[in-house]
Amino acid sequence: MRNFVNQFFRHSIVGGTAFAIDYGLLIALTEIAGVYYLWSAIISFVISMIFNYCFSMRFVFQCRTDISRQLVFLIFTTLSSIGLAMNTILLWYLVSFTDMHYQPAKLLATLLVTLYNFFSRKRYLEEKQVLNEAI
Repeated sequence: MRNFVNQFFRHSIVGGTAFAIDYGLLIALTEIAGVYYLWSAIISFVISMIFNYCFSMRFVFQCRTDISRQLVFLIFTTLSSIGLAMNTILLWYLVSFTDMHYQPAKLLATLLVTLYNFFSRKRYLEEKQVLNEAI
């Protein structure tokens, strides 16, 4: 249990930094560059995902030795793409149907998707037997 808490803490630090990149770019692209908020959200998410991959594989999740780095990247990217879809749909829904401003909507959407990100990455990037069953 202690290892899990420590790992979740490291995930929170890396994820928090990735979120700061994501949120900061979202606002900069939307407010300064005039990019539509959903396009800004997608661009900022992808950039923060690259940061998140690099640091998650180094500091959060144990490097798997049974599969190639390319497969790990593919799994991480696939899981992150699902997270991106969830985040974008939630953001769009909150802005379009609840009249919430995109900035707090992004905070709420990210909060909900964070749990999916951690548990899906932990399951498919660390647990060998789950991946073997999936392949």
